[in-house]
Amino acid sequence: MLPDLSKRSVNIKTLTNRALTDGKVINELLEGILSKKDIIRYNSFRVLHLLSEEYPELLYPKWDFFAVMINSDNAYHKLIAVRLIANLTWVDTKNKFEKMFNKYYDLLNDSVIIAGHVTALSGKIAKAKPKLRDQVTNKLLNIDKTSQKHKDLIKAGAIESFSEYFGESENKKKIIEFVKKQSKCKSPKTKEKAKEFLKKWNKGCF
Repeated sequence: MLPDLSKRSVNIKTLTNRALTDGKVINELLEGILSKKDIIRYNSFRVLHLLSEEYPELLYPKWDFFAVMINSDNAYHKLIAVRLIANLTWVDTKNKFEKMFNKYYDLLNDSVIIAGHVTALSGKIAKAKPKLRDQVTNKLLNIDKTSQKHKDLIKAGAIESFSEYFGESENKKKIIEFVKKQSKCKSPKTKEKAKEFLKKWNKGCF
C-alpha cells in the first residue's frame, strides 16, 4: 500500500504523477478504494478521480473492475463507480457503457446521494455518448416513474445535465416543459436550478 494514502495531508497531484509512470500504483489505488479505512479509501478515490478526468485512457482497462462495484452493497463503492465510469465514457471505444446503460440508470432508484450523482453526471455522459443522448434524456424526463423517495431533489442534477447538452439536444421542447414544471417543485435547490436554466435557455427557442 502506498504510505501516503494513510496521511490526511496527502498530495493528490504527486500521487497522480506517480501513477502515470508506475503501473503498480494504479493497482494499489484500486485496493485502496476497497479499504475499510476511510482515509485510505478517500485518498485512493481522489487520485483515481483525477486520473479519470485528466487521463481516462489510463484507467479504461480497469472498467470492468468499476462495473462490478456498481453491484456492491456498499454505498460508497457504488458511488465511486458511478463517478469514475461517467468520466471513462469519454474513452469508451468498446461501448461498454451501452451494455450497462440500464444497470447504471437503475441507480435512480437507489439512495438520494447515488441517484443525485447519476442525474448530475448524465450531462457528461450525453456529451461523451451522442448516440445515447435521447436515451439519457428519457431517463431524466421520467424520474417521476422511479421508486426514488426524493424525486424533487434529484431533479436538480437532471436540470444541470440538461443545461450541459441542451444546445445539441433534439428534445428541447420536452426538456423545457420538464424544467418549467420544476420551477414549482418542493425542492428549493431544484426550483433555483430551473429558474437558472430557463433564464439561460428559454429565449426564443421556439
